[in-house]
Amino acid sequence: MSTPSTSGAKRAPRPHRRPKKDPARIVAFKALRAVDERDAYANLILPSLLREAEQKGMDRRDAALATELVYGTLRLQGTYDAIIAACIDRPLREVDPPVLDVLSLGAHQLLATRVPPHAAVSATVELARVVLGDGRAKFVNAVLRKISAQDLDTWVQRVAPPYEEDAEDHLAVVHSHPRWVVSALWDSLGRWQPGSAGRAAIEELLRADNERPEVTLVARPGRATAAELREALPESQPGRWSPYAVRLAEGGDPGSLDAVRENRVGVQDEGSQLVAAALAAAPLEGPDRLWLDGCAGPGGKAALLAALAAERGAALVASEKQPHRARLVARALDGNPGPYTVIAADGTQRAWREGAFDRTLVDVPCSGLGALRRRPEARWRRRPEDVAGFGPLQRDLLRAAVAATRIGGVVGYATCSPHLAETRAVVDDVLRASGGALEWIDARPLLPELPGLGEGPDVQLWPHLHGTDAMYLALLRRVG
Repeated sequence: MSTPSTSGAKRAPRPHRRPKKDPARIVAFKALRAVDERDAYANLILPSLLREAEQKGMDRRDAALATELVYGTLRLQGTYDAIIAACIDRPLREVDPPVLDVLSLGAHQLLATRVPPHAAVSATVELARVVLGDGRAKFVNAVLRKISAQDLDTWVQRVAPPYEEDAEDHLAVVHSHPRWVVSALWDSLGRWQPGSAGRAAIEELLRADNERPEVTLVARPGRATAAELREALPESQPGRWSPYAVRLAEGGDPGSLDAVRENRVGVQDEGSQLVAAALAAAPLEGPDRLWLDGCAGPGGKAALLAALAAERGAALVASEKQPHRARLVARALDGNPGPYTVIAADGTQRAWREGAFDRTLVDVPCSGLGALRRRPEARWRRRPEDVAGFGPLQRDLLRAAVAATRIGGVVGYATCSPHLAETRAVVDDVLRASGGALEWIDARPLLPELPGLGEGPDVQLWPHLHGTDAMYLALLRRVG
């Protein structure tokens, strides 16, 4: 049978291929856009995006990939920006932010994951087709092919200025921190760790900021113990320092635990646990009946303090200025075995009589530079002027905490920042202005197992030394 001739016939047009939607990379892109456009925090926006995608069939493996892409890209954004800038012929600021997000996601896959290079490029270009269109996808393809020609170490050597010429700029590019943050952390290391302010120490700290933090649980006294929690979680590890802490194995889901759902156990960094435990253990003159958490939201420290207070027959008042955050505090304290009260009040306005409390904690609003492992986007969002902006509020809150505490009582000033302007400078100013009404309590003996606590009497924790957020704690006794 002869085949009909096709000479002169027009070839049918090839059907336009619809780009394939990759759920993990779509979620990662949406999260990065929310961080950029709405100042969202990744740890708040990502869970809702993952739940939405899982309802549409995304599996746990893709969810894990999306999580790695979001946090990894945000942590190394500064390094990737420098590499991308070296691969394009225009200033980085002229690249549309959505395009830059796609390029950063591709760079992270190429330079810091086990995704094969060809798969990283093709999957990211496919993402670009879906979210940016074919024209921009070609640009993404060209840039990623340039990036794929070298590994991360080679790129860093190429784009980072020499250490000898500008040490802080070099470290900023190599370890993906803004230059001013590198400078502030370096200054703080020198203050709290005399003799350890050299290059090796600051690089160790910056590297720790870029590591994925462990998930740490807190067993709330009177409702659960760390031993019981370890028994229920065979692959878990004990806390390094806190007697209430248990560290989850990688990939562990705290939300799946009955104890978490029942509020007997919470998710809380060990540094925060140590702050609450140290305040509770500080030597006290006189009665020990009423405690105050003056900046209680979202409630983690308040829940531990309330449990510790209940063990000795004391009550806690947990105050939070924002009503919606006060509701979170109430939720965290729900089921506490002892008496407690949650109120929505401004901690600077003294919504209680003077000298009413035996122990008072103020964990003040701050720059958050001590929690960059958990909130990597904060390093790009904060500015030096933000630190100065927090100063008046931090001083007002500490002064109000002192006024709320009786003579002989103890005040704890805490902040999740090692910046000297938010730690010792605040406490020194309030001490000087007190006219001798305050005296230091050495916090170090209350944390006896921890190394590297410096000369005291206040304490600065570090991710690279203690595996915690960089929490600061000063304990003061009111004597007049």
